[in-house]
Amino acid sequence: AQDDYETGTIAAACGGVTCVVDFDLQQKGESILQALERKKSWAKDKVVVDYSLHPAIMDPRPEVIEEIKDAIQKYGTPSFKIFMVYDFRVDDATMIRLLKETKKYGGLVQVHAENVHIIDHLNEEFEKAGKLAPYYHAKSRPNIAEEEAVSRAAKMVEMTGSRIYIVHLSSKEGLDRVKEARNKGVNVFAETCPQYLLLDEELYKESGFNGAKYVMSPPLRTKESNTALWEGINQGHVQVVATDHCPFDIKGKKDMNGTDDYKKIPNGAPGIETLLMLMHSEGVVKGRISLEKMVDVLSTATAKMFGLADKGEIQVGKDADIVIFDPKQKFTITQEKLHMNVDYTPYEGMQVTGMPVQVFSRGKKVSEWKDDHVECVGEKGYGRFVKRVPLMVR
Repeated sequence: AQDDYETGTIAAACGGVTCVVDFDLQQKGESILQALERKKSWAKDKVVVDYSLHPAIMDPRPEVIEEIKDAIQKYGTPSFKIFMVYDFRVDDATMIRLLKETKKYGGLVQVHAENVHIIDHLNEEFEKAGKLAPYYHAKSRPNIAEEEAVSRAAKMVEMTGSRIYIVHLSSKEGLDRVKEARNKGVNVFAETCPQYLLLDEELYKESGFNGAKYVMSPPLRTKESNTALWEGINQGHVQVVATDHCPFDIKGKKDMNGTDDYKKIPNGAPGIETLLMLMHSEGVVKGRISLEKMVDVLSTATAKMFGLADKGEIQVGKDADIVIFDPKQKFTITQEKLHMNVDYTPYEGMQVTGMPVQVFSRGKKVSEWKDDHVECVGEKGYGRFVKRVPLMVR
C-alpha cells in the first residue's frame, strides 16, 4: 500500500497509536527471518513510533514450518498470519501444522477467513452477467463465505487444541460461529475494525467510481452486522479493534484498472489515524461501549493478545506510551487534516467528539493538537522494533 514506515507511523502518532504491528508478507523462497530483516530494513530510520511485525506465511515449505519455534522464541514475532483466500492461501493441512507448532511454543495463528471457492464461483457468475460495479465486490464475498471459513478454522482449532485469531471479522454470521466455538471452550479470538462497525454496503452505490473507496476484503456488510459486532465487543467475543490499514489512492491506484471491473480494484482502505477518534466518538460518546472497554480493545487486550509485554497499560517499568485525550475536543474528519499518504478518507465530513491532544511514545512527545488538527512533533527513526514475548495460553 501507499504508506511507508514514515508516513504510516506519523499518521499513527497523530491518531494516538503508539505502537503498530504491521503484516510482513513472506515472499516465495524467503525464510521467516529473511522476511523480517527485509521489512526491518525498510523501517529503519523511518519509524516515528515503535513497531513490531506479524510474519504472514505465504510459502509454507517444511523448513519454514520448522522456523516457527525460532520466530516465537528468538525473533520476537509470536503471531503468524495466514489466508484462506487468494492465490497465496494455505490449505487445511498447512493450517493444522501451523496450529500444532504455534501451540507447542506459545504462538498464535491469525487467519483471514473467507471461503475462496464461494468467492471464485460468484466472481464468475457476475463476470458472465456483466455485473462489475464496485457494489458487486460486496456481493461476491457474501457473509456465508466468511461464516464457513470461520467455522472451518474453529474446527481445526478444536481438533488441535490450539488457538486462532480471526483478523478483521466483518459479519454477524461470522461472529455467531466465533461465539459458538468460544462457548464450547475452543480458543477462538477475534478482532474487528471501525469500518465494519460504522459503514455498510450501501456506500458501494455512491455515484461514479466513489464506491471503490470502500473496496476492501472482507467487504462492508449491513447495518445488522454493524450492530452485532458492537454487541460482540461488549460480550467479550471480539477482543480487539484494529484497522487493517491499507490505503490506495482513488486517482491513480483504485481507478487504474478497476473502473470496469470490481475485481481489478486494489483492496484496502486507510484507517490508522482515525481509529481512536472513531471508537471514542461513535462508541463511547454514543453509549455503545464504555470508556474502559474502548481502552481494553484498543490497548490493554491488544498488548496481551500479541505479547507486547512493555505496552498496553500505564505501570511502573512499562513503556511510557501515553495518550492525553480531550473527550470534548471536536474535529471534523477531512483528508486535508490527516496524515495518511492517500487522497481520501472513508469518513470524510464525519464529526467526531474527543481527540488526542498530546501523544507520548516511550516518554517522548510525538504529536499534539494544534489549532484545528493534530500535528506530528516526533522524529523519524525514534521508533524501534519491539520484540514480543511468547504468548501464554489464556
